[in-house]
Amino acid sequence: MKSLQLILWRLSSVLLICITASARAEESAYNMTQGVTNISEQVYDLHMLIFYICCAIAVVVFGAMFYSMYHHRKSKGAVAAHFHESTKVEVIWTVIPIIILVLMAIPATKTLVAMEDTSQSDLTIKITGSQWKWHYSYFGEDVEFFSLLATSQKAIDGIEEKGAHYLLEVDNPLVLPINRKVRFLMTADDVIHSWWVPDFAVKKDTIPGFINEAWTRIDKPGVYRGQCAELCGRAHGFMPIVVHAMEEEKYDAWLIAKKAELEKAKQEAAASLTASLSLDELMSVGEKVYLDRCAVCHQANGAGIPGAFPAITGSKVATGDVSSHIDIVVNGRSGTAMQAFSNQLTDKEIAAVVTYQRNGLGNSVGDLVQASDVNQLKASKEGQ
Repeated sequence: MKSLQLILWRLSSVLLICITASARAEESAYNMTQGVTNISEQVYDLHMLIFYICCAIAVVVFGAMFYSMYHHRKSKGAVAAHFHESTKVEVIWTVIPIIILVLMAIPATKTLVAMEDTSQSDLTIKITGSQWKWHYSYFGEDVEFFSLLATSQKAIDGIEEKGAHYLLEVDNPLVLPINRKVRFLMTADDVIHSWWVPDFAVKKDTIPGFINEAWTRIDKPGVYRGQCAELCGRAHGFMPIVVHAMEEEKYDAWLIAKKAELEKAKQEAAASLTASLSLDELMSVGEKVYLDRCAVCHQANGAGIPGAFPAITGSKVATGDVSSHIDIVVNGRSGTAMQAFSNQLTDKEIAAVVTYQRNGLGNSVGDLVQASDVNQLKASKEGQ
């Protein structure tokens, strides 16, 4: 009798530990987040429900096993029973797991169906992944922009102190309104990426040539962070996602301001076609563009990575014909990781980064490239 009480006491201790662990699960960094959407809360609740069920099954199964091992051990002279083919037992141990699985499957299926229902959305955003950045396009609003890692190269190299959001900060966050259903159309330009924001319970692969759909409705304003969740190359870890969720009035005001900002940028780009910048001005702009867009492959010092990404320092491209150099930056190079930056950078930025590559990073060609030179090359290519 005492031994039975001891076993029951131990089993109750195990059950108490499971209950305590589940009660503290919300605080744990090792558990799923409840998030800030109805879907994320449903996913969290399903996760915890199945965890409770697994704990209960573990207590029953291991309790019966330990009880049998203790009370029917050889030292007590126990003799194993020999029996076969109990239809009743077989039916019981088949039906009970089926019932448990069905009880888990019903709410899980409802949640899965809800996750895929992108109908009746208030806002549609196209998300395009590419090595190693995100592009966001707001349908019907004439607003689109790239979102790149904002962590400095010096912090990555350990020269500067790493901030609280190291590798989880961007220059242009995605801005969304709360209490509106947002539909995402996701694709990619090069390889498979995966757009993942845990607080939204949204994780969807972006695949070249395909459109995947997802949606969210955010309940609380705030800043929410995620990452690319599909190994997509050397700088996979440098593709953070930052979402600013705002009250609807603030979002509408942001949208108006963003449109004005983009319109101003277009006007400045048009004005740059007739401007003639000095070497110092081009080098200053070019260095920033290079560090933001080129250094991840060609390295901050222009040395490249042998066998993967060519060096800029002393290269035939950076010290050779300037038109060929511009063409590679504008149109990319087929069959390599070199992307076309024609739609990613302004003519002024392309001119500046080409000038920087030819007169910095150990090179000293001496020529200057203006925005008009880039625009002229684009026009000649379009006319062919």
